[in-house]
Amino acid sequence: MDLSQSLVIVGGGNMGTALVGGLIDSGLNPSNITVVEIDPQKRSTLESSFGIHTSDVIVGGDGVLIAVKPGDAAAVSAQAGELGVRRILSIAAGISVTTLQNAAGDSAHVLRAMPNTPALVRQGITAICGSDSCTEDDYLWAENLLAAVGVVVRVPESHMDAVTAVAGSGPGYLFLIAEALLDAAVAEGLPHDTANTLVRQLFLGAGVLLENSPESPASLRERVTSPNGTTAAGLAVFEDHGLREIVHKAVQAAAQRSKEMGREQK
Repeated sequence: MDLSQSLVIVGGGNMGTALVGGLIDSGLNPSNITVVEIDPQKRSTLESSFGIHTSDVIVGGDGVLIAVKPGDAAAVSAQAGELGVRRILSIAAGISVTTLQNAAGDSAHVLRAMPNTPALVRQGITAICGSDSCTEDDYLWAENLLAAVGVVVRVPESHMDAVTAVAGSGPGYLFLIAEALLDAAVAEGLPHDTANTLVRQLFLGAGVLLENSPESPASLRERVTSPNGTTAAGLAVFEDHGLREIVHKAVQAAAQRSKEMGREQK
C-alpha cells in the first residue's frame, strides 16, 4: 500500500496486532495507523508497543481493515461507509463481500479476505476477493497490505468457503495431528520434552521442504516411503482407517459452516 496513506484497523486482537507489526516492519509509518479497540488495556499495549494511534470508536481513514467477529462485520462496514472511507477490507470469516458492500454503500470499494493464524509469524496465506466496484488499484492496495504477514492470492468469491475450510481452518487440523503425534511419542516411551522438540521440528522441516521442493506432496511422500519400511507401515494404518476420507469430510464440514455463517448474517 501507499506508505503515506492512513489505515484504520478495527479490532485489536491477534490478527489485527499481527498486521500492525507486519505493516510497520514493511515501512508504514506508525503515525498513519489507528487501531479501533474497545478494551483500554489492549489500546494501551498497542500504543506502547508500536507507537500507533488508538481509538475506542470507529474513525475515518484512506482505508479500513475490519478485524472483528463475523457478526459485527457488516455493522462496521456500514459505519466506515458513513464516514466516507473509500476502501474497506474485511477478514471476517463467512461474511460475503456482497453483504459488506451493501452495508457500506456505493461510495466504498469493499474487499473480503481470509487469512490464517500463521500470519502471526509473518507466514500466513490469505485469499482475497472483491465486489464488482473494485478496481485493480483496490486489489493491489489489499494485496500489499496483507503481504506484510504472508502470501496473498486472488480467488473468486465462490471459492472463499473452500479457502476458509482448507487454509483458514487448516492450521487447526495440523495442530491436532501434532498433538496426536506428541501423545503417541510419549506413549512409546519418549520424554515429553524430547517428543515436543521432535514434533515441532518435524512440522517445521516438512513444511519448508514442501514449500521449496518442485515435487508434489504425493511425490515427497513416495520418496520417504521405502517398500516394507517403517513409513509404509505407518501410512498403511492411515489408509486403512480412511484418512483421506476423514480429511475430505473435515473440509466439507468447515466449508458448509462458512456458508451457514454467511447466510446467518444476511
